Amino acid sequence: MNDRALPARPHLKLTEDGQRMREVLSYSRRGSRFTPSQQEAWDAHHEAWVIPDEAVDDPGFTWSDWFGREAPLVVEIGPGVGEATGVLAAARPDCNIVAFEVWRPGVAAGLAEVAAAGADNVRFCAVDAAWSVEHLFAEGSVRELWTFFPDPWPKQRHHKRRLVTPEFARLVTSRLEPGGTWRLATDWAEYAVQMRAVLDAETGLEGGPVERWSERPVTKFERKGRAVGRDIVDLAYRRPVTS
Repeated sequence: MNDRALPARPHLKLTEDGQRMREVLSYSRRGSRFTPSQQEAWDAHHEAWVIPDEAVDDPGFTWSDWFGREAPLVVEIGPGVGEATGVLAAARPDCNIVAFEVWRPGVAAGLAEVAAAGADNVRFCAVDAAWSVEHLFAEGSVRELWTFFPDPWPKQRHHKRRLVTPEFARLVTSRLEPGGTWRLATDWAEYAVQMRAVLDAETGLEGGPVERWSERPVTKFERKGRAVGRDIVDLAYRRPVTS
């Protein structure tokens, strides 16, 4: 990042008369009460592995400062309770993994998963992921992006809140390094169709449906989807090296 003033991030934007601005976001914040095990994980690891929201307001913010090293960046949006995060991070010790999750109990559970996997290369952040991808990552700086089971917002009136839109696809394309990959998975058939339409239309990406990514652990969420008869769709799109 350059030393420059950042625009107000979501939840901090105000109207001209000082009222809180109503925003269309891809998530809703849920309860923040911890279970005893989540509290234990939070107490043990949050100081080292959780980036405070206000830290990103610093014009000199850099990911390398929070990881203590320069390394290829991998971004996960919506890790939930971190079942996949720890396993995938442990397999990539040479990468810095940034996991965006707004649900604090999920972050606490993710801390436990990362610790159990022996991975110390993950930092959790609760700032809006779309805002962060735009303002906290340089162009061509992200090696991989993972979006596993994003909220499908199934009601028609809520489709505007879905994460995968043409605007976000264009942004992601600019942030991926040449050869970088965006991996997605969903158990919601109609959302899978929309994802494909959006990503196929993005000229800076190439890809489509793929076999289930063998590296991605089968999570409780995925098993629940299968149990009620939902098919899991995996997608992978790549920014060509020549783009």
